[in-house]
Amino acid sequence: MMMANQTAQAAGLADSYTPMPEDEAHNLLHRHYGFTGQLKRFATEKDDTFGVSADDRQAFVLKIANPGESFGEIDFQHAILRTVERRDPGLPVPRVIATSEGQHLFQITDRNGQDRYVRLLSFLDGTPLDQTHSSSEQRRQIGKILARLRLATEAVSHAAEDRVLAWDVQHLLSLKPLLEEITNPDQKQALQAGMGRFEALLPDICSCRQQVLHNDFSRSNIVVDHQAPEFVTGIIDFGDAVKTAVAIDVSTALLNQLPREPEADMFAAGRDVLDGYLSQTDLTDDELRLIPHLVMARVVARALITLWRARMFPDNQTYILRNTEQGWHQLAWFLDRPMSQVSMELLDARAKGH
Repeated sequence: MMMANQTAQAAGLADSYTPMPEDEAHNLLHRHYGFTGQLKRFATEKDDTFGVSADDRQAFVLKIANPGESFGEIDFQHAILRTVERRDPGLPVPRVIATSEGQHLFQITDRNGQDRYVRLLSFLDGTPLDQTHSSSEQRRQIGKILARLRLATEAVSHAAEDRVLAWDVQHLLSLKPLLEEITNPDQKQALQAGMGRFEALLPDICSCRQQVLHNDFSRSNIVVDHQAPEFVTGIIDFGDAVKTAVAIDVSTALLNQLPREPEADMFAAGRDVLDGYLSQTDLTDDELRLIPHLVMARVVARALITLWRARMFPDNQTYILRNTEQGWHQLAWFLDRPMSQVSMELLDARAKGH
């Protein structure tokens, strides 16, 4: 299981840590930023994140990184945010707030002796998409925003851009040893079949266009306002950003539009997102053929990673497994169809004018 552990370790997914209590976070805020306010802990995968309602009614997000996260990884995220602000100032991404001493990122040793990086970001108001609904036109707005973000981040170049992330499905085969821990024989067989399909397409995937991308355009990372014309009021959590295939970035966004219950057309909502995306930038026919298979690959990765992490961190099991169960019927939908049929799912939609 060494390769799987190395991939997860590189993503910070194998690093245990002692969470920071609220009073310690409050003291950090006062000491380094010079103000106080009410803190609310957000559920996260691997760090301490607090919403801050300052006494002057401004809102921020205080992030205390997992001890396993390096300066380079976080500086990479900041480089992306700076580039987006410069190239497309209208994109609703967080701004990094400097400390009283002018620092945008600093390191502390917390009460438990853990070395951790701290930063403060602007708060983007709205409702997380996973807590509400969206219309066809609103999903097109989501696609437009994702395309604009791709165009803005294509200029990013950073030493940490080639880091290896477990959630970047170009590395799916490195997770193969985790299959050994799947105890349900039907689930294991389905995951093996999904990996086999991915492996058959790997040469084509490796030849896809690559650049620095968000890589986690999920419903929990999209903030929306039903009263706003643009609908999307925030893009958050650049923690999985990496240099990867453009097709992989799009597939992640479409994965998060799949229905939670079995349906005949799994891509009904995703086609709206794709329509908006293609109104702003391009995808090749080869990329459109691969994207449905990459959605399936992300389903496989999600099952393997979350089941493994839930065993490692049982106290955070509810958050880790929040999207896992629906994946079994989603995976079955793909495997019930020939690969050639899956390849045509999005090409056919574009031919019909979607």
